[in-house]
Amino acid sequence: MKIGLIAMSGVRACDPELLRLGLTLPGFVERSKTIASLPSLGLLTLAGMTPDRHEVVYLDVQEIDDLHVDWADFDLVAISTFTAQAPEAYELADRCRSSGTKVVMGGLHVTCLPHEALEHCDVVMVGEGELCWPYILNDAELGALQNIYRSKPHEFDLADAPMPAYHLLDMDKYNRITVQTSRGCPWKCEFCASSILLTPKYKQKPIDKVLAEIDRVCELWPRPFIEFADDNSFVDRRYWKRLLPCLAQRKIKWFTETDISVGEDDELLTLMRQAGCAEVLIGLESPGPEGMKGLELKTDWKHKKRGDYLRLVHNIQAHGIRVNGCFVLGLDGQTTDIFDRVYDFAKELELYDVQVTLQTPFPGTPLYERLRRTGRLLEEKAWHKCTLFDLIFEPTDMTADELVTGFHNLVVRLYSDEATAWRRELFKEKYRRATNGRPHVIKESA
Repeated sequence: MKIGLIAMSGVRACDPELLRLGLTLPGFVERSKTIASLPSLGLLTLAGMTPDRHEVVYLDVQEIDDLHVDWADFDLVAISTFTAQAPEAYELADRCRSSGTKVVMGGLHVTCLPHEALEHCDVVMVGEGELCWPYILNDAELGALQNIYRSKPHEFDLADAPMPAYHLLDMDKYNRITVQTSRGCPWKCEFCASSILLTPKYKQKPIDKVLAEIDRVCELWPRPFIEFADDNSFVDRRYWKRLLPCLAQRKIKWFTETDISVGEDDELLTLMRQAGCAEVLIGLESPGPEGMKGLELKTDWKHKKRGDYLRLVHNIQAHGIRVNGCFVLGLDGQTTDIFDRVYDFAKELELYDVQVTLQTPFPGTPLYERLRRTGRLLEEKAWHKCTLFDLIFEPTDMTADELVTGFHNLVVRLYSDEATAWRRELFKEKYRRATNGRPHVIKESA
């Protein structure tokens, strides 16, 4: 069979004022380009487990009208999409089917809303694709495709993970390549729409497989920048303390997402820096208690750690690792003073990078169900607005207009040339001073 693997990519934002601002704000534009330049690791993984007798084509799609493809040439097309791109993915699926091509859809959005997706495709993959894909290929060859393939109740063992088909990529199109070391997260944040929706438990990929994937990327792309596609790296610190010296030998640069507790382990931070860690993204969420209590549904972990933010962020950056601190605007209890407080707190933390987003109720999350149940969604099924930058719910302690206007103004302040340059230069200067002696570490106050 000839199989097309289609990744819906790029950043979407509907807010015209924010789009206008994005044209002139370097920090905001850089963040958008970073997101847009990531290939679909999920589709590359499916390609890696596809038998050689099939011909596989990988396509990144930002605008479906820019595609000039005869879909009738394909026997099977698999489309992966995030929520914000779902309407466009559905339109593309409709076009493929009109050519007589069978269409499979998968990903987090489709896993949460399989019957919605089936209105536009022949097959949906619900859950972990590695468990569904072999059955889909077999049934497609037999002409006996089913409508729904579910991974549950089975769990995919990352020890069986195939080598992603990185060779299908045009490496010149990307500024970073993804490798996964783990799936899942021990924390359950109300708003989180990540692989925790695919697997109920945290699991780790064997170190030898991770290294083999990195070596393969290095063969194809000299001096790559790698993003570890984990929801929360460093949960198993013993694992990483074995992996990091091996990464150091490969002389790569890399980025990942983690939680604030990484700042508590100086040995780990030193190994990370030696192994080429350039930056970590950490969800700080809010500078104060408003909206934090109950945000993490299991143990309220983030609320309990909030008092350690200053000390731990400074410690991470003192080791030469940049911190991209993320804040969510519109949490319950936040008032119009939150915008000044986020700006001031980001400055106090001396963050190298700052990411601000609007609270977004993605389908399948506890947040979406709560807001739907209480009648606070401004629009139901407004998937095209699930961009992290468009408002689709009614806040509690300010009006919708106040939240949007405050968000716009905060973006202007945070991503101005002056503010961005100040954050960059401060980090460089502090690290220069730290490398002359022992890294500067803030002591915990009595």
